[in-house]
Order: sequence, then structure tokens, then C-alpha cells
Amino acid sequence: MSAPLTPPPPPHEGSSHDAWQPPSAGPVADPSGKDGSAGNAGGYGWYGQDGPAMKTEVREATVIAVAVALGGALLGVLWWWLAPRVPLVGDVVGGNWVVYLKDTEGEQAVGVDGTFALLALGFGGVSALAVFLVRRHGGVPLVVALAVGGLLGSLLAWRIGIWLGPAQDVIAQARSVGKGVAFDAPLKLSAKGALLAWPFAALVLHLGLTALFGPRDPDPLLPDPYIPQGP
Repeated sequence: MSAPLTPPPPPHEGSSHDAWQPPSAGPVADPSGKDGSAGNAGGYGWYGQDGPAMKTEVREATVIAVAVALGGALLGVLWWWLAPRVPLVGDVVGGNWVVYLKDTEGEQAVGVDGTFALLALGFGGVSALAVFLVRRHGGVPLVVALAVGGLLGSLLAWRIGIWLGPAQDVIAQARSVGKGVAFDAPLKLSAKGALLAWPFAALVLHLGLTALFGPRDPDPLLPDPYIPQGP
């Protein structure tokens, strides 16, 4: 008579051959920062991005804003040189000098504002292109520098053009040239909105160049899914 067959013992629950162990995730960074891992957050160097790197960008943006603003001196000279002249004439009425437009239907005054606006748009495009060629990436400090520099440059050009143009005392000019003799009116920017042409053009063109030709951020690397292997 044969001995009864006995089933094999069940596998041990803690067997290293059957139980799946997750792959090691490597050392865990200490959130307290005592081991130096929290300050470098996986090796990406957050301190470098939020600390010295940001200070460097702010310094470079300040230099760019000053350089763009100084370009307003050239804009002021060109405005004074290219803007149409507005002729005035003087007359004596009741013993007092009065000054009025020689051509009441002329559009020279509108041309003065238009010349400034067109020149400012051109300077905005040139400054945006120059900044993009120097710094091919955007950033908030760089955009703010272009806007502030363009606005300061427009204000500087406005004042320089007035300073280079005819004297502001039109009564004295009328007396010096004589009654009924035409003379040039001082430069005047009637449409103050033209002061925003430079920063507006610079921002639009720089954002467009950055979007089309600027560097692209690399796609984040996704971890490979775990594929369990058979026995």
C-alpha cells in the first residue's frame, strides 16, 4: 500500500523571489536642509534662479533702459530737423502785438505730431530688434526695461526738440521780424499720445520676435512606466 501524497508547503509570504519590491527611489532630500539637499532641490539650483540670476537680469535691464532712453536725444534732433514748420505772423491791434496763423487751413501742426509719432515707431522697432539680438530670451525685467526706456526716450526727445526749435516767446519774435512778416512757430506736441508710440512699438515687436525666434523651453522628461517582468 503506497503512502498518501502530501501537498507541498505553501510559499513563505516574505519570500524575496515571489514578492515584488519597488525600485529604489534613491536618497530622499532632507526638507530641513541640514544635509544640503533642500537648497538644491534635485540639482536644479533654485537658488541660482531666484537669487544671483534675478539680480543679474535686473542689472542688465537697467543698462538696457538707460541705453534706450539715451536714444531719445537722436529722436529729438530728427524731429526738430524733419518736422514741418508752422508759419505765424504778427500784427498790432490797439497798440498791442497779436500773433496768429498765416495759413489757417494748413496742416503743418498735424504734421508735427505725425512726424514725431512715425519717428518714435521707427525707434521702437530698432530698439526692440537690437535688444533681441543682444538677449534672445524674454523676461519680465527685459520687457519693463524696454517700456520704461522707450517712454523716457520719448520724453527726452520731446524736450530736446522744443529746445532746438524756435523760441517760445512768439511776441518777441513778431516784434523782431516786423509786422506782417512770417516766422516759424515753436515746436509743439499737441497729441501727447505720441509719446507712447515708442514703448508700444518696442513691446509689440520684441514679444513677436521672442515668440517666433526665441529659445524654446525643453519638454519635461517623463519617467518610464514600470513594466513587471515574468518569473
